[in-house]
Amino acid sequence: MVAEVKRLAADWKYDVVSIGYPGVVRGGRVALDPKNLGPGWVGFDFKAAFRRPVKLINDAAMQALGSYHGGLMLFVGLGTGVGSALIADGVVVPMELGHLSYRQRTYEDYVGLRGFKWLGKARWRKHVVDIVKRLIGAIHPDDVVVGGGHAKELGHVSRTCRMGSNANAFVGGMRLWENGKRKGKATS
Repeated sequence: MVAEVKRLAADWKYDVVSIGYPGVVRGGRVALDPKNLGPGWVGFDFKAAFRRPVKLINDAAMQALGSYHGGLMLFVGLGTGVGSALIADGVVVPMELGHLSYRQRTYEDYVGLRGFKWLGKARWRKHVVDIVKRLIGAIHPDDVVVGGGHAKELGHVSRTCRMGSNANAFVGGMRLWENGKRKGKATS
């Protein structure tokens, strides 16, 4: 991954690197290798590899940070799996809500890529609506953003949610470096 990023950015001028990682991040470091990528992420020294300061955060948390406008915001990312994050008064709290039990499986089984393929678009959409309603009922956020690569398959979001964009991850990556300019901080 590092070699490919360095190749693609060879003619760019940059001083820092932000990485949105599809898994658990603790203290700015990868805590577990992801299920859908190869091993070797835990303990990898990104700062040495890029020869620049690096901030690493969960990928859903990065997109959430880029989508944030204030208050208590819930982010649900629909992609290969289900990413999730909560931002409370500027503090980013990555979560693994996709692993919660739902019916006979987990949220991720129903509304991640496997669920989309297994259920078909219409039934998948119904489960997305049900799961998001459950999360709203438990958390009572001021704002709900549904993003990720498969969010576009919803067609539209309900009046209680707004559609996110993967481009917001770039905004979130830049916000990671705005120390002191924004209230709060990312917890990883």
